[in-house]
Amino acid sequence: MLIVEDDDRIRLSLQLALEDEGYQVRSVPSAEQGLQRQQDQPSDTVLVDLMLPGMDGFDCIRGLRRLGDAAIVVVSAREDTHDIVAALEAGADDYLVKPVQVKELSARLRALRRRSHPSGAALTVQTFGSLEIRQDAGEVRVSGEPVALTRTEFRLLCALADQAGRVLSRSQLLEQVWNYDYGDERLVDVHMGRLRRKIEVDPAAPVHLLTIRGLGYKMA
Repeated sequence: MLIVEDDDRIRLSLQLALEDEGYQVRSVPSAEQGLQRQQDQPSDTVLVDLMLPGMDGFDCIRGLRRLGDAAIVVVSAREDTHDIVAALEAGADDYLVKPVQVKELSARLRALRRRSHPSGAALTVQTFGSLEIRQDAGEVRVSGEPVALTRTEFRLLCALADQAGRVLSRSQLLEQVWNYDYGDERLVDVHMGRLRRKIEVDPAAPVHLLTIRGLGYKMA
């Protein structure tokens, strides 16, 4: 795990607390160092603060996302809705507001790891028009062309595909994809928007991932 946090006290306390939880942790004080460390020695999970010197956390998240599909969790004092949505849009998988409880953070991280390594995936190709999903291989194609999804986007797509035609509420998707009994439903909405931009011909008029007003989402 990699922590990108410029406050020495917070960075050290997070590192020590997570090491006590059994994680192997490295930490750096800037986005630039975080991107370089992730490029040289990739971690499967990265914690990122938004208020960083030099390159800010939003650009750091975008850079991390270009480097691979590591799980990215924002840990920030900024709790404005715009900041949360912007971080998720940049590519973050989850968002926690400081001060964080280490037990809650650890639970979120375990959930991310569980959904990053799904078991029992179907050894079949699921086809929805031009959309093909190969869960066992972690592959998605649209009109025969591969589509690069993050782990969270892939899990969200598979959750809907496995129950095609059925409406799933945001709370159900939070539980199935994020393994949360409760949580911020904006996680679902933002990731759905990102997913649509990648697999729909016209994200504003989706034919696969439909919004059922007042109820949730379904795969058509």
